[in-house]
Amino acid sequence: MKKQRLVVAGSGSTYTMGMMMSLIEEKDNFPLQDVVFYDTDEQRQERNAKATEILFKERYPELNSFSYTTNKEEAFKDADFVFVQIRTGGLAMREQDEQISLKHGVVGQETCGPGGMAYGLRSIKDMIELVKDIRSYSSEAWILNYTNPAAIVADALSREFPDDSRLLNICDMPIAIMISYAKLLDIDVWDLVPEYFGLNHFGWFTKIYDKAGNDHTERLKRLIIETGFKPEDTEIANDVSWQKTFEQARQMLIDFPEFLPNTYLQYYLYPDELAAKEDPNRTRARQVIEGRQKRVHDTCDQIIAEGSAENSDLHVDIHGVFMIKAAEALAYNTAERFIVIVKNNGVIANLPSDTMVEVPCTLTSQGPKPYAIGDIPTFNKGLIEGQRAYEKLVVDAYFENNKQKLVEALTLNRTVVNVNKAKNIVGDLLEANKGYWPDFQ
Repeated sequence: MKKQRLVVAGSGSTYTMGMMMSLIEEKDNFPLQDVVFYDTDEQRQERNAKATEILFKERYPELNSFSYTTNKEEAFKDADFVFVQIRTGGLAMREQDEQISLKHGVVGQETCGPGGMAYGLRSIKDMIELVKDIRSYSSEAWILNYTNPAAIVADALSREFPDDSRLLNICDMPIAIMISYAKLLDIDVWDLVPEYFGLNHFGWFTKIYDKAGNDHTERLKRLIIETGFKPEDTEIANDVSWQKTFEQARQMLIDFPEFLPNTYLQYYLYPDELAAKEDPNRTRARQVIEGRQKRVHDTCDQIIAEGSAENSDLHVDIHGVFMIKAAEALAYNTAERFIVIVKNNGVIANLPSDTMVEVPCTLTSQGPKPYAIGDIPTFNKGLIEGQRAYEKLVVDAYFENNKQKLVEALTLNRTVVNVNKAKNIVGDLLEANKGYWPDFQ
């Protein structure tokens, strides 16, 4: 089994340490020769890197080398895999996005509505540049992109790199939801076989089977409605915001019982209620800054100070495991099934072929092989078409430097709808994102 050279781009992320624990957990299935951290923020990267160096010495001694750098050539030359998780503007810009949205009475959220548009427009430029950098040094590396908002980023990358068959956009939300399904059903999550369709953060599970072919869908629906629904992944299980999100998913199932919803649909189905509950002085970004970010930074500081990870509160999380298991399938042709983002090309028969859809695929050494979905129902199709139009307009606006299309995009988005709000929000976001967004005309 070939050992891989892995690069983590955006290694200053608060998710990096969980991913490193996942690499250790999966080292027999995804063996590594070298691990390299790359980030443009040297200081933020260094904390994670110094803690990881200690962690690997204790728990991954067979690793040939670990290094960290801000030099592109040093990072990407001869890479086999690049895991990408960048956040242009950091959490400070996320907090601004959310506060601007809430100021206008609409959902303040990282990937949905105006916040998703703002973050997406910041991400596109850096993601395109990063992929070009990777390809200049490693033309055959697999690039697994986690950067949000994945739907907008995937659309932009598909346009910029239409022939790059080794660039895959993925999201861990479906598997994070499936962990909760697995807990309710008392089945290992990796033994579940989902049927699913939609866009990223905008989809539905239609069936949940196990690997023996048993259908657990109706039983699962009953359990969620009768006993409740809560997050089970260790990274989010104790997070009050995520607990409320999973409670709302139960309500979505009650209101629309045909399919099991992705949790992010709450922002589009109940936008006014969710916006009204938010505190502009304590948005989700502020909660992350004071919660997960502080916890991760304190843990890294403790490891560095003690010179050991023995007493650290580090754990494997689904964010890392999902990325690594997908990489295993691509590297070793295991033909495992995952929900990932691909160009539609007839997979969902009654949606446009260029739509970037999130569907089950077999991952092979030749890339993802999606399962045909066929036609989807009118209600779900109508919701998806509206969301897809919003996403397309945002990406059109980026490539065309067209401010009017941003107004059109938010007017279509179910979290906004009102054209006057759309115009005012675009104006405020343009001012806040100077230096990040294109020079819109």
